[in-house]
Amino acid sequence: MDASSRVQHRSHRITPHQGDSAHMNVKTSATGGRPFVRLASIAAAVLLAGLLSGPGSAADEGTKAAPFAYDCPVPNGNVRVTVDVGAAFPASGAVGEPVQPDLVTVTVGISRADIEALLPAGSAAASSTVTLAVGVAQHDRTAEATWQSLAAPSTPLPADGEVQLVHSGQVPSVTVGAPGDVVFRAGTLTLGLRADTEATQNDGAEPTSLTCDLTADQDGRLATVPVPGGADTTPTGTPATGEPAEKGVREGISVEPGAVPAETADHCPIAPAVGEMDWSEAPEPPAGDPLSELDVPTGGLAGCAYAVGIANVRKLNGAMIINDPSRQPALISVAANKHIGQRKVTAKGGYYIRISSLGNLKLPDAESTFLTFGFQPVSAKVEFENGPLTISTGNIGVGAGVVYFSVASFMQSLRLHDVKVNGVPLDVGPNCRTSKPFKVVLRGERPFYTDVFSGGLLSGEIDVPSFSGCGTGSEDLSPLFTASISGPGNLVTMNQGKTCVPAQTNTFCPPTMPVIPGTEAPKG
Repeated sequence: MDASSRVQHRSHRITPHQGDSAHMNVKTSATGGRPFVRLASIAAAVLLAGLLSGPGSAADEGTKAAPFAYDCPVPNGNVRVTVDVGAAFPASGAVGEPVQPDLVTVTVGISRADIEALLPAGSAAASSTVTLAVGVAQHDRTAEATWQSLAAPSTPLPADGEVQLVHSGQVPSVTVGAPGDVVFRAGTLTLGLRADTEATQNDGAEPTSLTCDLTADQDGRLATVPVPGGADTTPTGTPATGEPAEKGVREGISVEPGAVPAETADHCPIAPAVGEMDWSEAPEPPAGDPLSELDVPTGGLAGCAYAVGIANVRKLNGAMIINDPSRQPALISVAANKHIGQRKVTAKGGYYIRISSLGNLKLPDAESTFLTFGFQPVSAKVEFENGPLTISTGNIGVGAGVVYFSVASFMQSLRLHDVKVNGVPLDVGPNCRTSKPFKVVLRGERPFYTDVFSGGLLSGEIDVPSFSGCGTGSEDLSPLFTASISGPGNLVTMNQGKTCVPAQTNTFCPPTMPVIPGTEAPKG
Protein backbone atom coordinates (compact mmCIF):
# COMPACT_ATOMS: atom_id res chain seq x y z
CA MET A 1 0.00 0.00 0.00
CA ASP A 2 1.02 3.63 -0.32
CA ALA A 3 2.87 4.35 2.91
CA SER A 4 2.15 8.03 2.63
CA SER A 5 -1.61 7.64 2.60
CA ARG A 6 -3.22 8.84 5.81
CA VAL A 7 -5.39 6.14 7.33
CA GLN A 8 -8.68 7.17 8.86
CA HIS A 9 -10.02 4.90 11.58
CA ARG A 10 -13.59 5.14 10.32
CA SER A 11 -12.82 4.29 6.72
CA HIS A 12 -14.32 0.80 6.93
CA ARG A 13 -16.70 -0.82 9.30
CA ILE A 14 -15.55 -4.12 10.69
CA THR A 15 -18.54 -5.84 12.24
CA PRO A 16 -18.38 -9.05 14.32
CA HIS A 17 -19.88 -12.05 12.54
CA GLN A 18 -23.41 -12.80 13.59
CA GLY A 19 -22.41 -16.22 14.81
CA ASP A 20 -19.90 -14.79 17.26
CA SER A 21 -22.44 -12.91 19.32
CA ALA A 22 -23.44 -14.20 22.75
CA HIS A 23 -23.27 -13.09 26.34
CA MET A 24 -21.88 -14.05 29.69
CA ASN A 25 -22.64 -12.44 32.98
CA VAL A 26 -21.22 -11.76 36.41
CA LYS A 27 -23.54 -10.59 39.14
CA THR A 28 -23.55 -8.57 42.31
CA SER A 29 -26.63 -8.55 44.44
CA ALA A 30 -28.00 -8.60 47.94
CA THR A 31 -30.84 -10.25 49.73
CA GLY A 32 -33.88 -8.10 50.11
CA GLY A 33 -34.70 -6.30 46.90
CA ARG A 34 -31.61 -4.27 46.03
CA PRO A 35 -31.51 -3.61 42.28
CA PHE A 36 -29.62 -6.27 40.35
CA VAL A 37 -26.36 -5.44 38.60
CA ARG A 38 -25.82 -7.35 35.39
CA LEU A 39 -22.40 -7.77 33.83
CA ALA A 40 -22.16 -9.47 30.45
CA SER A 41 -19.90 -9.91 27.41
CA ILE A 42 -19.62 -11.62 24.04
CA ALA A 43 -18.19 -15.12 24.39
CA ALA A 44 -17.00 -14.85 27.98
CA ALA A 45 -17.76 -14.08 31.60
CA VAL A 46 -18.76 -10.48 32.13
CA LEU A 47 -20.25 -7.48 30.22
CA LEU A 48 -23.60 -5.77 30.11
CA ALA A 49 -26.22 -7.55 27.99
CA GLY A 50 -26.45 -6.06 24.54
CA LEU A 51 -23.28 -4.02 24.98
CA LEU A 52 -20.94 -6.10 22.87
CA SER A 53 -23.13 -8.01 20.45
CA GLY A 54 -23.18 -7.94 16.69
CA PRO A 55 -26.41 -6.47 15.33
CA GLY A 56 -29.36 -8.76 14.85
CA SER A 57 -27.88 -11.89 16.37
CA ALA A 58 -30.39 -14.44 17.52
CA ALA A 59 -28.11 -15.48 20.34
CA ASP A 60 -27.90 -11.87 21.42
CA GLU A 61 -31.65 -11.63 21.53
CA GLY A 62 -31.77 -14.83 23.55
CA THR A 63 -29.56 -13.57 26.36
CA LYS A 64 -31.19 -10.23 27.18
CA ALA A 65 -33.05 -11.57 30.21
CA ALA A 66 -32.53 -9.89 33.56
CA PRO A 67 -30.56 -11.72 36.25
CA PHE A 68 -32.71 -14.30 37.99
CA ALA A 69 -33.96 -14.34 41.57
CA TYR A 70 -34.03 -17.72 43.31
CA ASP A 71 -35.53 -18.80 46.64
CA CYS A 72 -33.67 -21.47 48.62
CA PRO A 73 -35.65 -22.95 51.54
CA VAL A 74 -33.63 -23.58 54.72
CA PRO A 75 -34.80 -25.04 58.05
CA ASN A 76 -35.36 -21.65 59.65
CA GLY A 77 -36.76 -19.77 56.66
CA ASN A 78 -35.60 -18.83 53.17
CA VAL A 79 -32.41 -17.59 51.52
CA ARG A 80 -32.83 -15.34 48.48
CA VAL A 81 -29.99 -15.49 45.97
CA THR A 82 -29.51 -13.91 42.58
CA VAL A 83 -28.15 -15.92 39.70
CA ASP A 84 -26.60 -14.73 36.46
CA VAL A 85 -26.24 -17.44 33.86
CA GLY A 86 -23.83 -16.74 31.02
CA ALA A 87 -22.98 -18.76 27.95
CA ALA A 88 -21.87 -18.23 24.38
CA PHE A 89 -24.70 -19.68 22.31
CA PRO A 90 -24.32 -19.91 18.53
CA ALA A 91 -26.45 -17.50 16.52
CA SER A 92 -28.06 -20.42 14.68
CA GLY A 93 -27.96 -24.20 14.58
CA ALA A 94 -28.52 -26.96 12.05
CA VAL A 95 -30.57 -30.15 12.07
CA GLY A 96 -28.42 -33.00 13.34
CA GLU A 97 -25.58 -30.72 14.47
CA PRO A 98 -24.79 -30.15 18.18
CA VAL A 99 -25.65 -26.77 19.67
CA GLN A 100 -22.87 -26.31 22.23
CA PRO A 101 -23.21 -23.59 24.90
CA ASP A 102 -19.73 -22.41 25.64
CA LEU A 103 -17.80 -20.16 28.03
CA VAL A 104 -20.38 -20.99 30.66
CA THR A 105 -20.55 -19.16 33.97
CA VAL A 106 -23.18 -19.40 36.69
CA THR A 107 -22.65 -16.60 39.19
CA VAL A 108 -24.51 -16.79 42.48
CA GLY A 109 -24.90 -13.62 44.54
CA ILE A 110 -25.60 -14.26 48.23
CA SER A 111 -25.51 -11.93 51.20
CA ARG A 112 -22.64 -12.19 53.69
CA ALA A 113 -25.14 -12.70 56.49
CA ASP A 114 -26.81 -15.64 54.73
CA ILE A 115 -23.57 -17.38 53.82
CA GLU A 116 -22.29 -16.88 57.38
CA ALA A 117 -25.33 -18.72 58.72
CA LEU A 118 -24.66 -21.64 56.37
CA LEU A 119 -20.95 -22.08 57.13
CA PRO A 120 -18.97 -22.73 60.33
CA ALA A 121 -18.38 -19.67 62.49
CA GLY A 122 -15.30 -17.68 61.56
CA SER A 123 -15.12 -18.90 57.94
CA ALA A 124 -12.93 -16.55 55.90
CA ALA A 125 -13.41 -18.12 52.46
CA ALA A 126 -15.79 -20.48 50.67
CA SER A 127 -15.69 -22.78 47.70
CA SER A 128 -18.82 -24.00 45.95
CA THR A 129 -20.38 -25.95 43.12
CA VAL A 130 -23.65 -25.52 41.29
CA THR A 131 -25.83 -27.85 39.26
CA LEU A 132 -28.38 -26.13 37.05
CA ALA A 133 -31.28 -27.83 35.33
CA VAL A 134 -31.64 -26.24 31.89
CA GLY A 135 -34.87 -26.89 30.05
CA VAL A 136 -34.70 -27.24 26.27
CA ALA A 137 -37.82 -26.85 24.13
CA GLN A 138 -38.57 -26.96 20.41
CA HIS A 139 -42.20 -26.91 19.23
CA ASP A 140 -43.96 -29.41 21.53
CA ARG A 141 -40.82 -31.38 22.37
CA THR A 142 -38.84 -30.84 25.58
CA ALA A 143 -35.72 -32.20 27.24
CA GLU A 144 -33.50 -31.31 30.18
CA ALA A 145 -29.79 -30.59 29.92
CA THR A 146 -28.18 -30.77 33.35
CA TRP A 147 -25.27 -28.37 33.76
CA GLN A 148 -23.66 -30.42 36.48
CA SER A 149 -21.04 -29.66 39.12
CA LEU A 150 -19.82 -26.35 37.77
CA ALA A 151 -17.12 -25.23 40.20
CA ALA A 152 -16.13 -21.92 41.78
CA PRO A 153 -12.63 -21.34 43.18
CA SER A 154 -11.96 -20.29 46.74
CA THR A 155 -13.67 -16.94 47.26
CA PRO A 156 -12.74 -14.63 50.18
CA LEU A 157 -15.73 -13.57 52.28
CA PRO A 158 -16.03 -9.82 52.90
CA ALA A 159 -16.85 -8.45 56.33
CA ASP A 160 -20.33 -7.46 55.12
CA GLY A 161 -22.28 -6.86 51.94
CA GLU A 162 -22.47 -9.56 49.32
CA VAL A 163 -20.50 -12.52 48.02
CA GLN A 164 -20.15 -13.47 44.36
CA LEU A 165 -19.50 -17.12 43.63
CA VAL A 166 -18.44 -17.48 39.98
CA HIS A 167 -18.83 -21.05 38.68
CA SER A 168 -17.65 -22.37 35.34
CA GLY A 169 -17.19 -25.64 33.46
CA GLN A 170 -18.19 -27.75 30.47
CA VAL A 171 -21.89 -28.37 29.80
CA PRO A 172 -23.81 -30.74 27.51
CA SER A 173 -24.57 -30.03 23.88
CA VAL A 174 -28.08 -30.28 22.43
CA THR A 175 -28.93 -31.72 19.01
CA VAL A 176 -32.35 -31.45 17.38
CA GLY A 177 -33.82 -33.47 14.55
CA ALA A 178 -36.10 -30.84 13.04
CA PRO A 179 -36.07 -27.15 12.08
CA GLY A 180 -37.45 -24.54 14.47
CA ASP A 181 -36.42 -22.30 17.34
CA VAL A 182 -34.70 -24.04 20.28
CA VAL A 183 -35.36 -22.27 23.59
CA PHE A 184 -33.10 -22.69 26.63
CA ARG A 185 -34.46 -21.88 30.11
CA ALA A 186 -32.85 -22.01 33.54
CA GLY A 187 -34.60 -24.23 36.08
CA THR A 188 -33.83 -25.63 39.52
CA LEU A 189 -30.39 -24.78 40.90
CA THR A 190 -28.50 -26.80 43.49
CA LEU A 191 -25.76 -24.94 45.37
CA GLY A 192 -23.12 -26.77 47.39
CA LEU A 193 -21.17 -24.65 49.90
CA ARG A 194 -18.23 -25.39 52.14
CA ALA A 195 -15.79 -23.35 54.17
CA ASP A 196 -12.47 -23.27 52.37
CA THR A 197 -9.85 -24.06 54.98
CA GLU A 198 -7.23 -26.80 55.19
CA ALA A 199 -9.24 -28.49 57.93
CA THR A 200 -12.52 -28.59 56.00
CA GLN A 201 -10.80 -29.68 52.78
CA ASN A 202 -9.54 -32.81 54.50
CA ASP A 203 -12.37 -33.63 56.90
CA GLY A 204 -14.48 -35.52 54.33
CA ALA A 205 -17.63 -33.71 55.39
CA GLU A 206 -20.39 -33.13 52.84
CA PRO A 207 -20.90 -29.53 51.74
CA THR A 208 -23.98 -27.60 52.80
CA SER A 209 -26.51 -28.05 50.02
CA LEU A 210 -29.30 -25.67 48.98
CA THR A 211 -31.98 -26.49 46.41
CA CYS A 212 -33.28 -23.28 44.87
CA ASP A 213 -36.16 -22.48 42.53
CA LEU A 214 -36.93 -19.42 40.45
CA THR A 215 -39.27 -16.93 42.02
CA ALA A 216 -42.76 -16.88 40.55
CA ASP A 217 -42.14 -13.83 38.33
CA GLN A 218 -39.12 -15.35 36.54
CA ASP A 219 -39.35 -17.42 33.35
CA GLY A 220 -35.65 -18.39 33.24
CA ARG A 221 -35.18 -17.76 29.53
CA LEU A 222 -31.49 -17.89 28.57
CA ALA A 223 -31.37 -17.98 24.78
CA THR A 224 -33.25 -18.85 21.60
CA VAL A 225 -31.23 -20.54 18.87
CA PRO A 226 -32.98 -20.79 15.49
CA VAL A 227 -32.52 -23.95 13.44
CA PRO A 228 -33.38 -23.13 9.82
CA GLY A 229 -35.59 -25.42 7.78
CA GLY A 230 -35.46 -26.45 4.13
CA ALA A 231 -35.37 -29.52 1.98
CA ASP A 232 -31.72 -30.20 2.65
CA THR A 233 -32.13 -30.06 6.44
CA THR A 234 -35.39 -32.00 6.95
CA PRO A 235 -34.68 -35.16 8.99
CA THR A 236 -35.17 -38.46 7.22
CA GLY A 237 -36.90 -40.20 10.12
CA THR A 238 -39.75 -39.44 12.50
CA PRO A 239 -40.71 -40.58 16.00
CA ALA A 240 -43.56 -42.56 14.46
CA THR A 241 -41.30 -44.73 12.30
CA GLY A 242 -38.61 -45.10 14.91
CA GLU A 243 -36.00 -44.66 12.19
CA PRO A 244 -33.03 -42.39 12.97
CA ALA A 245 -33.01 -39.00 11.35
CA GLU A 246 -30.06 -37.38 9.66
CA LYS A 247 -26.79 -37.94 11.59
CA GLY A 248 -28.52 -40.38 13.92
CA VAL A 249 -30.89 -37.84 15.47
CA ARG A 250 -34.61 -38.48 15.65
CA GLU A 251 -37.09 -35.67 15.23
CA GLY A 252 -36.61 -34.85 18.87
CA ILE A 253 -33.97 -33.42 21.20
CA SER A 254 -30.77 -35.24 22.10
CA VAL A 255 -28.53 -34.18 24.99
CA GLU A 256 -24.89 -35.27 24.93
CA PRO A 257 -21.96 -34.61 27.27
CA GLY A 258 -20.02 -31.44 26.54
CA ALA A 259 -17.01 -31.78 24.29
CA VAL A 260 -13.54 -31.32 25.75
CA PRO A 261 -11.22 -29.39 23.47
CA ALA A 262 -8.22 -31.30 22.11
CA GLU A 263 -4.71 -29.95 21.51
CA THR A 264 -5.81 -26.54 22.71
CA ALA A 265 -2.34 -25.33 23.68
CA ASP A 266 -1.27 -25.26 20.03
CA HIS A 267 -3.69 -22.43 19.33
CA CYS A 268 -1.84 -19.97 21.59
CA PRO A 269 1.87 -20.90 21.62
CA ILE A 270 2.85 -17.95 23.81
CA ALA A 271 3.30 -17.37 27.52
CA PRO A 272 0.27 -16.25 29.59
CA ALA A 273 -0.23 -12.52 30.00
CA VAL A 274 1.42 -11.04 33.09
CA GLY A 275 1.88 -7.58 34.57
CA GLU A 276 -0.02 -4.81 36.29
CA MET A 277 -3.21 -3.48 34.77
CA ASP A 278 -3.99 0.23 34.30
CA TRP A 279 -7.60 1.14 33.56
CA SER A 280 -7.11 4.82 34.33
CA GLU A 281 -7.92 5.80 30.72
CA ALA A 282 -11.45 4.44 31.06
CA PRO A 283 -14.09 7.05 31.95
CA GLU A 284 -14.38 7.93 35.61
CA PRO A 285 -17.58 6.57 37.18
CA PRO A 286 -20.21 9.21 37.98
CA ALA A 287 -21.27 9.73 41.58
CA GLY A 288 -23.24 6.92 43.15
CA ASP A 289 -22.85 3.95 45.45
CA PRO A 290 -19.36 2.88 46.57
CA LEU A 291 -17.27 1.68 43.64
CA SER A 292 -16.82 -2.10 43.68
CA GLU A 293 -13.54 -3.43 42.27
CA LEU A 294 -13.23 -7.18 41.76
CA ASP A 295 -10.41 -9.32 40.44
CA VAL A 296 -12.14 -12.25 38.75
CA PRO A 297 -11.23 -15.30 40.89
CA THR A 298 -10.17 -17.38 37.87
CA GLY A 299 -7.69 -14.71 36.77
CA GLY A 300 -9.53 -14.13 33.52
CA LEU A 301 -9.77 -16.29 30.42
CA ALA A 302 -6.40 -17.13 28.87
CA GLY A 303 -6.30 -16.59 25.14
CA CYS A 304 -4.54 -14.95 22.21
CA ALA A 305 -5.29 -12.76 19.20
CA TYR A 306 -3.63 -11.03 16.29
CA ALA A 307 -3.63 -7.26 15.89
CA VAL A 308 -2.32 -5.34 12.90
CA GLY A 309 -2.19 -1.63 12.30
CA ILE A 310 -0.90 1.51 10.70
CA ALA A 311 1.14 4.25 12.40
CA ASN A 312 1.36 7.61 10.68
CA VAL A 313 4.45 9.78 11.13
CA ARG A 314 2.99 13.26 10.77
CA LYS A 315 6.19 15.18 10.11
CA LEU A 316 7.23 12.80 7.33
CA ASN A 317 3.74 12.54 5.82
CA GLY A 318 4.13 8.76 5.78
CA ALA A 319 3.05 5.59 7.56
CA MET A 320 4.39 2.22 8.66
CA ILE A 321 2.64 -1.12 9.00
CA ILE A 322 2.59 -2.50 12.56
CA ASN A 323 2.75 -6.30 12.99
CA ASP A 324 2.86 -6.81 9.21
CA PRO A 325 0.86 -9.99 8.34
CA SER A 326 3.39 -10.83 5.62
CA ARG A 327 6.36 -10.84 8.03
CA GLN A 328 5.81 -13.35 10.83
CA PRO A 329 3.29 -11.37 12.87
CA ALA A 330 3.15 -11.78 16.64
CA LEU A 331 0.23 -12.82 18.82
CA ILE A 332 -1.16 -10.86 21.74
CA SER A 333 -1.32 -12.98 24.89
CA VAL A 334 -4.61 -12.16 26.61
CA ALA A 335 -6.05 -12.64 30.09
CA ALA A 336 -9.59 -11.65 29.13
CA ASN A 337 -12.08 -10.14 31.56
CA LYS A 338 -9.62 -10.18 34.45
CA HIS A 339 -11.01 -7.27 36.47
CA ILE A 340 -14.45 -5.73 37.01
CA GLY A 341 -15.34 -2.27 38.29
CA GLN A 342 -18.96 -1.34 38.91
CA ARG A 343 -21.09 1.28 40.62
CA LYS A 344 -24.76 2.11 40.83
CA VAL A 345 -25.04 5.63 39.41
CA THR A 346 -27.52 7.86 41.20
CA ALA A 347 -27.60 10.84 38.83
CA LYS A 348 -27.95 9.04 35.49
CA GLY A 349 -29.74 5.92 36.66
CA GLY A 350 -28.49 2.43 35.94
CA TYR A 351 -24.90 1.40 36.45
CA TYR A 352 -21.30 2.12 35.60
CA ILE A 353 -19.59 -1.09 34.48
CA ARG A 354 -15.96 -1.49 33.44
CA ILE A 355 -14.47 -4.81 32.31
CA SER A 356 -10.69 -4.87 31.92
CA SER A 357 -8.44 -7.43 30.21
CA LEU A 358 -4.66 -7.77 30.37
CA GLY A 359 -2.48 -8.32 27.32
CA ASN A 360 1.20 -8.77 26.44
CA LEU A 361 2.45 -8.03 22.94
CA LYS A 362 6.01 -8.34 21.72
CA LEU A 363 5.73 -6.81 18.27
CA PRO A 364 8.16 -7.65 15.49
CA ASP A 365 10.23 -4.76 14.20
CA ALA A 366 8.48 -2.53 11.67
CA GLU A 367 10.29 -1.51 8.49
CA SER A 368 9.53 1.59 6.49
CA THR A 369 10.95 4.12 4.05
CA PHE A 370 10.24 7.86 4.23
CA LEU A 371 11.25 10.89 2.22
CA THR A 372 12.94 13.24 4.66
CA PHE A 373 12.87 16.89 3.66
CA GLY A 374 10.56 15.81 0.83
CA PHE A 375 13.22 14.14 -1.34
CA GLN A 376 15.81 12.12 0.64
CA PRO A 377 14.79 8.41 1.04
CA VAL A 378 15.51 7.14 4.55
CA SER A 379 14.71 3.59 5.60
CA ALA A 380 14.80 2.24 9.14
CA LYS A 381 13.65 -0.56 11.38
CA VAL A 382 11.66 0.32 14.48
CA GLU A 383 11.71 -1.86 17.59
CA PHE A 384 8.66 -1.52 19.85
CA GLU A 385 9.25 -1.96 23.58
CA ASN A 386 5.77 -2.36 25.04
CA GLY A 387 4.56 -2.56 28.60
CA PRO A 388 1.46 -4.51 29.68
CA LEU A 389 -1.64 -3.73 27.63
CA THR A 390 -4.97 -3.00 29.34
CA ILE A 391 -8.19 -3.16 27.33
CA SER A 392 -11.26 -1.77 29.12
CA THR A 393 -14.80 -1.87 27.80
CA GLY A 394 -18.03 -0.92 29.50
CA ASN A 395 -20.97 1.41 29.77
CA ILE A 396 -22.57 4.13 31.86
CA GLY A 397 -26.33 4.30 32.40
CA VAL A 398 -29.14 2.22 30.98
CA GLY A 399 -31.66 2.26 28.16
CA ALA A 400 -31.63 4.95 25.49
CA GLY A 401 -29.19 7.08 27.48
CA VAL A 402 -26.46 4.47 27.85
CA VAL A 403 -22.92 5.54 26.92
CA TYR A 404 -20.47 2.85 25.80
CA PHE A 405 -16.68 2.97 25.86
CA SER A 406 -13.70 0.92 24.67
CA VAL A 407 -10.11 1.92 25.38
CA ALA A 408 -6.71 0.21 25.18
CA SER A 409 -3.57 1.67 26.70
CA PHE A 410 0.06 0.75 27.33
CA MET A 411 3.48 2.33 27.77
CA GLN A 412 5.87 2.17 24.84
CA SER A 413 9.41 3.11 23.81
CA LEU A 414 10.80 3.11 20.26
CA ARG A 415 14.31 2.11 19.19
CA LEU A 416 15.66 2.87 15.69
CA HIS A 417 18.23 0.65 14.01
CA ASP A 418 19.42 -0.48 10.57
CA VAL A 419 19.02 3.07 9.27
CA LYS A 420 19.92 3.76 5.63
CA VAL A 421 20.03 7.11 3.83
CA ASN A 422 19.58 6.76 0.09
CA GLY A 423 20.61 3.12 0.49
CA VAL A 424 23.80 3.90 2.43
CA PRO A 425 23.95 2.58 6.04
CA LEU A 426 23.94 5.22 8.76
CA ASP A 427 25.39 4.02 12.06
CA VAL A 428 23.04 5.24 14.79
CA GLY A 429 24.41 2.95 17.49
CA PRO A 430 22.56 0.35 19.59
CA ASN A 431 20.66 2.80 21.83
CA CYS A 432 18.95 5.23 19.48
CA ARG A 433 15.57 5.45 21.18
CA THR A 434 12.90 7.75 22.50
CA SER A 435 14.26 9.60 25.52
CA LYS A 436 11.47 8.30 27.73
CA PRO A 437 8.53 5.87 27.52
CA PHE A 438 5.26 7.36 26.32
CA LYS A 439 1.68 6.30 26.73
CA VAL A 440 -0.32 4.91 23.81
CA VAL A 441 -4.09 5.32 24.23
CA LEU A 442 -6.38 3.84 21.57
CA ARG A 443 -10.16 4.15 21.67
CA GLY A 444 -12.91 2.30 19.87
CA GLU A 445 -16.51 3.07 19.02
CA ARG A 446 -19.48 0.78 18.63
CA PRO A 447 -19.89 -1.11 16.36
CA PHE A 448 -16.26 -0.86 15.20
CA TYR A 449 -14.98 -2.18 18.54
CA THR A 450 -17.16 -3.95 21.05
CA ASP A 451 -15.05 -6.17 23.32
CA VAL A 452 -11.78 -8.04 23.60
CA PHE A 453 -13.33 -11.25 22.27
CA SER A 454 -14.78 -9.97 19.00
CA GLY A 455 -12.04 -7.37 18.44
CA GLY A 456 -12.24 -4.54 15.92
CA LEU A 457 -10.81 -1.08 15.28
CA LEU A 458 -9.05 1.06 17.89
CA SER A 459 -7.31 4.34 17.14
CA GLY A 460 -5.66 7.32 18.77
CA GLU A 461 -2.96 9.94 18.37
CA ILE A 462 0.40 9.68 20.12
CA ASP A 463 3.00 12.24 21.04
CA VAL A 464 6.44 10.83 20.23
CA PRO A 465 9.12 12.14 22.64
CA SER A 466 12.52 13.40 21.59
CA PHE A 467 15.25 10.87 20.75
CA SER A 468 18.49 10.26 22.60
CA GLY A 469 21.49 7.98 22.27
CA CYS A 470 21.58 8.19 18.47
CA GLY A 471 24.96 8.19 16.75
CA THR A 472 28.47 6.97 17.49
CA GLY A 473 31.60 8.71 18.68
CA SER A 474 31.30 12.48 18.66
CA GLU A 475 28.45 12.54 16.14
CA ASP A 476 25.10 13.11 17.85
CA LEU A 477 22.26 12.28 15.48
CA SER A 478 19.52 12.53 18.11
CA PRO A 479 18.48 16.09 17.12
CA LEU A 480 18.02 14.91 13.52
CA PHE A 481 15.53 12.19 14.50
CA THR A 482 13.85 14.46 16.99
CA ALA A 483 13.31 17.08 14.30
CA SER A 484 12.10 14.48 11.77
CA ILE A 485 9.85 12.29 13.92
CA SER A 486 9.09 13.60 17.43
CA GLY A 487 5.95 15.51 18.23
CA PRO A 488 2.16 15.15 18.57
CA GLY A 489 -0.53 14.20 16.09
CA ASN A 490 0.76 10.77 15.00
CA LEU A 491 -2.31 8.66 14.25
CA VAL A 492 -2.21 4.97 15.19
CA THR A 493 -5.00 2.64 14.05
CA MET A 494 -5.07 -1.01 15.11
CA ASN A 495 -7.41 -3.78 14.00
CA GLN A 496 -7.63 -6.55 16.59
CA GLY A 497 -8.79 -9.95 15.45
CA LYS A 498 -11.08 -12.21 17.44
CA THR A 499 -9.63 -13.70 20.62
CA CYS A 500 -9.07 -17.43 20.70
CA VAL A 501 -9.71 -19.00 24.14
CA PRO A 502 -8.14 -22.48 23.91
CA ALA A 503 -9.70 -23.84 27.11
CA GLN A 504 -13.17 -23.43 25.61
CA THR A 505 -14.79 -24.74 22.45
CA ASN A 506 -16.22 -22.62 19.62
CA THR A 507 -14.25 -19.53 20.61
CA PHE A 508 -12.54 -18.28 17.47
CA CYS A 509 -9.71 -20.83 17.55
CA PRO A 510 -7.23 -20.86 15.97
CA PRO A 511 -6.86 -17.05 15.97
CA THR A 512 -7.37 -15.42 12.58
CA MET A 513 -5.51 -12.53 11.01
CA PRO A 514 -7.50 -9.28 10.65
CA VAL A 515 -7.07 -6.97 7.67
CA ILE A 516 -4.75 -3.98 7.80
CA PRO A 517 -6.94 -0.96 8.64
CA GLY A 518 -8.14 0.91 5.58
CA THR A 519 -7.06 -1.72 3.02
CA GLU A 520 -10.16 -3.87 2.64
CA ALA A 521 -13.87 -3.46 3.24
CA PRO A 522 -15.59 -6.30 5.13
CA LYS A 523 -17.25 -8.90 2.95
CA GLY A 524 -20.89 -9.89 3.08
